[in-house]
Amino acid sequence: MQRREILKSALAGATALAAPRIARAAAPSFLKFIPQADLASLDPVWTTADITRNHAYLVFDGLYGLDNLYRPHPQMVEGHTLNADKTQWDLTLRDGLKFHDNTPVLAKDCVASIQRWWKRDVFGAALASATDEVSAQSDKVIRFRLKKPFALLPDALAVMCSVMPERLAKTDAFQQVTEMVGSGPFKFVAAERIPGSKVVYEKFAGYVPRTDGPAEFSAGPKTANFDRVEWTVQPDPATASAALTSGEFDWWENPTIDLVPQLKRDNKLVVVVKDHTGEIGCMRFNQLFPPFDNPAIRRVVVSAIDQNDFMQAVAGAAPELIKTGVGLFVPGTPMASTVDVETMKGPKDLDALKKELIAAGYKGEKIVVLAASNFPIINAEAEVAGDLLKKLGFNVDYQALDWGTVVQRRASKQPIDKGGWNIFFTYLGGTGNVTPAAAIALKSDGNGWFGWPTDPAMEQARLSWFAAADLAQQQAASRAMQVEFFKNPLYAPLGMFFAPTAFYSYLKDIPEGFPQFYRVKRA
Repeated sequence: MQRREILKSALAGATALAAPRIARAAAPSFLKFIPQADLASLDPVWTTADITRNHAYLVFDGLYGLDNLYRPHPQMVEGHTLNADKTQWDLTLRDGLKFHDNTPVLAKDCVASIQRWWKRDVFGAALASATDEVSAQSDKVIRFRLKKPFALLPDALAVMCSVMPERLAKTDAFQQVTEMVGSGPFKFVAAERIPGSKVVYEKFAGYVPRTDGPAEFSAGPKTANFDRVEWTVQPDPATASAALTSGEFDWWENPTIDLVPQLKRDNKLVVVVKDHTGEIGCMRFNQLFPPFDNPAIRRVVVSAIDQNDFMQAVAGAAPELIKTGVGLFVPGTPMASTVDVETMKGPKDLDALKKELIAAGYKGEKIVVLAASNFPIINAEAEVAGDLLKKLGFNVDYQALDWGTVVQRRASKQPIDKGGWNIFFTYLGGTGNVTPAAAIALKSDGNGWFGWPTDPAMEQARLSWFAAADLAQQQAASRAMQVEFFKNPLYAPLGMFFAPTAFYSYLKDIPEGFPQFYRVKRA
């Protein structure tokens, strides 16, 4: 169907580096990894931070998984059945599923996990709106009674619907779960966690992998070949690079782009792009408070953006990884549009833009800008933006913080004088870069992602995508979203790049996509 065409095209635009091994960094059953940042939050429902997502894929399993073309396959479920009018789905759990406390995974646990997840997830919210009731018919059968057919139900459940015990899943979706009793192939070792430094996972002996399906991305057999996976946070890229090349570590998630040429010269290493959906730079506005509750002011900021300036700061050492002319979706994929992206190209008349800003209603209010100084690729875009905002005439309170603090602060809806914020920076990645279904930054009903925009026209266009009958209708809905976006910007797109990962050539079967640790083995 059209979904497959969309995601095949996304992969076709992939950028890849290659360079093949060093001294072994650890014992054969021990994998040492340098993550992109510290694990500030453990709860994948509470935050969308990529580092928490990566953690969740070790600790939790899902009802469905995705292959390399982002097609769903049964994972914790053995399969499903539909009634004649496709408004009732019965999902049957497979045998042998256990939580890390060795209690069985039951349908009621899955129901509670679904109900917590869809309160925060954009794809989940679309499924929730189409559902009359989700319930446990028995210990093994989950039933969805729908208001209308929703063919993307398996797709939705395959995206970060982490299954946890009912007692934890009943936690308010807006409160963090801190106890990690998972359902996946690895256990979180709470006693060894050192905030800002180390995170440890151990193989869960009670996990029963699937024996069928494609062994790709998050689908199919999830075999744990390591007894222990240890993450060590290395905020300084030069230190991380030296530690990797000296054999202290096996794998570095995201080497900074300026170090990629040097790492590629080491014939013991593989430097390659695994996540082909890329990273779209994002300057996110808080629309709850002035001045960015004013769309005219947001439009001025977006029109001041030159995406090339941002991406040169982030990835200029490897220009082949950069894309500019980026709107809501990855250029060259079916949902992408070129409408209005030309406003973010070329030299800018800053004097004229300063006058536009005043005419739009800016009154000199202080704006609090959160910058993650220990996250190099985020820090780079923040520094370029901070300078630009000052040149536009904004009264900038630039706060250089660690990424964990930014993750905590951005969840606050407090006014600016009570610890709130106006702008933070991140990257949009994953399937949300190629389809509106999982695009967290586009939900615009006032209850969406941090920044909390309310835009009925955008929300109508976004929801029409789910109801589209074919690819042409999906593309029309996506174009309508981008037209509305540039009238009423939800964030400023800063261009995109494809982030390589680096590991020793003795590591085999590293999945495509973001870092996952099942199936990986040491040759």
